[in-house]
Amino acid sequence: MFNRDFTTAILERIINIPSPTGYCKNVIDEIGKIADECGYKFEKNQKGNGIITIDGQDNSYCVGIPVHVDTLGCMVRSINGDGTLKITTLGGNMYSTLDGEYCKIHTRSGKTYTGTILCTSPAVHVFPDANSKERKEENMMIRLDKLVYSKDDVEKLEIGTGDFISVEPKFKITESGFVKSRYLDDKAGTACALSLMDIFNRTNTKPKHMVKILVSTYEEVGHGCSWLPDNVNELVGIDMGCIGLDLACTEEQVSICVKDSSGPYDYDVTTKLINIAKENNLGYAIDVYPMYGSDVSAALRGGNNIKGGLIGPGVSASHGMERTHLKGIENTIELIYAYLMA
Repeated sequence: MFNRDFTTAILERIINIPSPTGYCKNVIDEIGKIADECGYKFEKNQKGNGIITIDGQDNSYCVGIPVHVDTLGCMVRSINGDGTLKITTLGGNMYSTLDGEYCKIHTRSGKTYTGTILCTSPAVHVFPDANSKERKEENMMIRLDKLVYSKDDVEKLEIGTGDFISVEPKFKITESGFVKSRYLDDKAGTACALSLMDIFNRTNTKPKHMVKILVSTYEEVGHGCSWLPDNVNELVGIDMGCIGLDLACTEEQVSICVKDSSGPYDYDVTTKLINIAKENNLGYAIDVYPMYGSDVSAALRGGNNIKGGLIGPGVSASHGMERTHLKGIENTIELIYAYLMA
């Protein structure tokens, strides 16, 4: 069922639209266009989350598929006297991976400026602690690509506290099938979910039950899908699978998460996912993620009367320079499609 050209085109399309958590309107509008191109109904709730409805053979039951397009990012905290910017984090950034990265500042007036995220001791020829200084929020700044030397110079550009900052993703697909980019968490999962529209169209099939793809805009700060449409009965989230330590998942596999920091996922949903992966000879792993939460977690904490499961392609170096493999994306799409058809 995997249509590589469709999925990778969608992934590149959405990954190159800046969407730090809280600033997702542009990417959500683009997903609305994608849904329209595929012939599916798209709507937004007051929170800015996108909802795509796919009718099933039986619409009396609804399976929600939460994914999220909000990413890590930063916000302008204040303007330094020398014209650099002080930043505050949006989500769980690893500042060691941000040092030296190109970024964009999105102003409230609609202007966009470029810059570079740097440590406040950025030159070995000047600062004795350039190598040893800890890369943490209070030791980071943004050097603007404008001739600014003072706070007043920056304010004349209409840059100010609260402006969103996005980081260049550096998207690339290698000849060996690796997908390298920032923010595969969770734009890779989003591309997997959006690929379902192509599959149902191409194969002239319908899922067993109604499907709602729920595109979240606040997952990175914990409350993305805390509210759900009334008719959603269960959730199968597609987010990133973790790699490292005692975890079994690889970049070529789909991860089936049985427990994360919020607790165990639904026994029946998880067991069904495992059995379908086995029956279809998919590359999969079963793992526990103790330092991880999802939109399914947020929905359960929000008091929604649902059961939930969680899957996703294996992603290396999460919240840093991430990498997955086309085979992991394929296994994820094949699993969620088989689940919806079962």
